[in-house]
Amino acid sequence: MEDAPTACVLVIGDEILSGRTQDTNLKYLGENLAMMGIRLKEARVIPDVPNVIVDAVNTCRALYTYVFTTGGIGPTHDDITTECIARAFGRKVFRHPDAVARLTTYYEGHPNEARLKMAEVPEGPDVELINNRITAAPGYRIGNVFVLAGVPSIARAMFEAIAPQLKKGAPVHSNHVDSSVGEGDLAAELTEIQSRYTNVSIGSYPFLRDGRPWTSIVARSTDKDAIAKALLEVAEVMLTKGGMPEMGKGR
Repeated sequence: MEDAPTACVLVIGDEILSGRTQDTNLKYLGENLAMMGIRLKEARVIPDVPNVIVDAVNTCRALYTYVFTTGGIGPTHDDITTECIARAFGRKVFRHPDAVARLTTYYEGHPNEARLKMAEVPEGPDVELINNRITAAPGYRIGNVFVLAGVPSIARAMFEAIAPQLKKGAPVHSNHVDSSVGEGDLAAELTEIQSRYTNVSIGSYPFLRDGRPWTSIVARSTDKDAIAKALLEVAEVMLTKGGMPEMGKGR
């Protein structure tokens, strides 16, 4: 697992931090990267502040195999992601002729100046456009950084376009077992089970069902058999604590 590719997601936008817009891209990317065997190691939600974006991009692209940004590549004044990505790489911004052509076709020959802003990318022969089958305005790749739109349907379309070129690792599988047992009542036994299954990541997540405390124990690993064995032991502990375990279907 140590050799698996790693990733970081940077969610960019004041609207996310204000609570006005609810982000769903992180969940989508996390699930799909896991299925591809790419370990999502970090995610940050950052504001539309140039220095913050530049610092985050430079820090994370040095730490991880891939960095995925979402948001800030639209046509308005507060869409500043591209200029910040260019600064992070020490580049200038220019209008990519292929992107201009795509937008011109999409807008039937009459894209306005604001929409042409979506054709801007950092300079350099290593910059590759990311196809957008929904609105034609592309994302792009520069180095190990993939710049995606913030609109969920468009971000997903862009990710689908780049997925084939990503280096993959062993897929990470997961399953869970739930029961009406408080997590504090399971803590000691969970510690012992985790010590025996070092290749399985075991997490405990309390929740309420019908006003009663329940706990969901989630196991993640590249080894499906190890997940099944670990959760079986957890279920047995739940039974001894008076709970009726409910095993998930896994993925």
